Amino acid sequence: MPKIPGVNQAQAIRAFEKLGFRIIRQGKHIIMSNGEIRLVIPRHNPINAFTMGGIARDAGLVPDEFRKLL
Repeated sequence: MPKIPGVNQAQAIRAFEKLGFRIIRQGKHIIMSNGEIRLVIPRHNPINAFTMGGIARDAGLVPDEFRKLL
């Protein structure tokens, strides 16, 4: 699993919004969708590196592409 260390939830939300994802609802987790893909982002600061790598992969990104969006 690729690692993307040191990303907080606000940075992750901004990066995914650049890709067209929008917040659907918020609670203990933030649910984002682009109409086809649904992402679940935990409200941790920072988000665990392995977890962030998995979320980026679910969005169809490789770690380098995600880092460019930050």
